Amino acid sequence: MTPGTPHDPFLIPDMERAVDRLHRALMDRERICFYGDYDVDGMSATSIYLSFFRALGADACAYVPHRVREGYGLNEGAIRTLAAEGVSLLVTSDCGTTSHREIALANQLGIDVIVTDHHQTDETMPPALAVMNPHRRGAEYPFRGLCSGGLAYKVAGAYATKYGGGELPLESLLDLVALSTIADVVPLTDENRIFVREGLAQITRGARCGIRALKQVAGVTAACTAETIAFKLAPRLNAAGRLEHAVKGVQLLTTDSEAEAKQLAEELDQLNRARQRLESEIMREALAQVDEDKLPGAIVLASRHWHLGVVGIVAARLVERFHRPAVVIAVNEQGIGKGSARTVPGFDLYQGIAACRELVVAFGGHPSAAGVTISEDRLPEFAERFSALASQWAREARSAPALHVDSEVRLEEVTHRLLQEIGTLHPFGAGNPEPMFAGRRLEIMTARVVGEKHLKMTLRQGRSLAFDGIGFGMKSLEAQGLSIRTPVDVAFTPEMNHWNGYDRIQLRIRDIRPAAFE
Repeated sequence: MTPGTPHDPFLIPDMERAVDRLHRALMDRERICFYGDYDVDGMSATSIYLSFFRALGADACAYVPHRVREGYGLNEGAIRTLAAEGVSLLVTSDCGTTSHREIALANQLGIDVIVTDHHQTDETMPPALAVMNPHRRGAEYPFRGLCSGGLAYKVAGAYATKYGGGELPLESLLDLVALSTIADVVPLTDENRIFVREGLAQITRGARCGIRALKQVAGVTAACTAETIAFKLAPRLNAAGRLEHAVKGVQLLTTDSEAEAKQLAEELDQLNRARQRLESEIMREALAQVDEDKLPGAIVLASRHWHLGVVGIVAARLVERFHRPAVVIAVNEQGIGKGSARTVPGFDLYQGIAACRELVVAFGGHPSAAGVTISEDRLPEFAERFSALASQWAREARSAPALHVDSEVRLEEVTHRLLQEIGTLHPFGAGNPEPMFAGRRLEIMTARVVGEKHLKMTLRQGRSLAFDGIGFGMKSLEAQGLSIRTPVDVAFTPEMNHWNGYDRIQLRIRDIRPAAFE
C-alpha cells in the first residue's frame, strides 16, 4: 500500500459474494435489515450502511438489540420479528461471528445473512452467506485493525467500485468511520490513520447535522481530535445503549433534520449525565468489595444491584486503579450474570476467558475487551480460575505498571515549534500514542487542587520560563508523597491551552516523583 492509499476491499473474505448479494437485493427491491451492536462502533457501522444503501434506493431498515432485554448480538426473537416483517437479507455490524444457531434459524426462515464483524473467531464459521472478518483464518487482507465501521465503509467502497455509488460521496461517510475507529480503540495505524484524519476534519467542519448537534450539547467548539471523540462525543452516544436504546444513536447519525438532531442530542446528553451518576455509585460499591491488602491476580466482582449498561466502564476504572484484569458482572433476578471484562497490556482476555469456557454460558470479544454470561453459582469457581490464570501470566511476564517515555527534554526546549512538530503526528490513539517527555529536577513554584481532584502546578527548571502543569486525578502534592520544596521528575505531554483569549503551553502531567539524585 502506498502512503494515503487504502487496501483493496475485495481482499476481505467473502467481500465479492456480499456485494453481489446486496446488489441483487437492491435490484429486486428486497427488504434489507442492517443489524448493529449497541456501542458506537455498531451504531456507526449501521449508519454507514443505511446512509449508503438508502441513497441507492434500497428498502432498508435498522435493528439494534436492547442491551438489557436482548443482550449482545443476534437473538432468536429479533430474527423471527424481522422475518415476519419481510426481511430477506440481514447484514450484521460488530456481531455475528459466533452466532451459529441464530444464523441457522435465519436461513430456515428465508433470510440470507451477511456478517461484518471484527471480533475474534473460532475455526468454524457460522452458516452465513458471507462472513467478512479480517481475523478469519487464512484471511488475505493485510490489515486486521479495522473496526466494524471501517469494514462497513470497505463494503460500501467495494459496492461502489463494482456497481456504482450513486450521488452520495463515499468520503462523506468518513466522519462515521472516525467515530467508530476511535471509540472502539482499534489501532490508529495503517489505513485507519487515513480514515480518522479525514473523518476528524469532517467532524470539525460539522458536516453531519447529528454530529453538529452532539458537539453543541457537549460544548465542543475547537477543532476535534481523537480525545474529543473519546471523552466528549462517544460517551454520549454510548449512553443511549447503556441506559435506554442505542437506536437513538443511529437516528442521530442518519437524520437530515436539524430539529430532530437537536432533540436527540439533548436526550443523549441527559442519559450521559445519568450514566455518570450511576457509574460513580457502582464504582463505590465495587471498591468496597476489593481487599486492597490481598489483591488477586484478576478482579472479578458481581452484584444483583448493578446496571448492565455501566459494568464495562467500571471494569476499565478498576484496571486503571489496580493494574489487573477486571470482570464486572450484573446478575439478574434469575441468577444469570452478564458482564464486561477489561485488561492490562499483554494479557489476552479472550484467551483467558476461553480457558474457563466450561464455567460460562457464553463469551466473546477481543484480547483487550470481552463480554461474558455466567450463572451466579459458577462465579466463585470462575473468579478463582481466571485469577489464577492472570497471576500465572503476571509471574511469567513480570508484569508491572510502566510508563513509556519517548525522550528527556529541558523545559526550555518545550516551544511552539515542538508542538507544531508533534501536530504532524496526529491523530493519536491506540497504536499511535501521544509523545511522552520527561523533565528532571523541576522546581515546584505553586501547587493547588482544582476541581476537587486535579493537581494544578507551576513548574520551572533552572532559569526557564514557568510552565503551568495539570495532573488529572492526582489530587494534592501530599497525596503524591511530595512537598512544594521537593525537586521532582515529571513525565508529561505538552499541549496548547486556550484560556481567556490567550494561547499558552501547558504540561499535561502523567506521572511525578521525587527527583533522582545525580
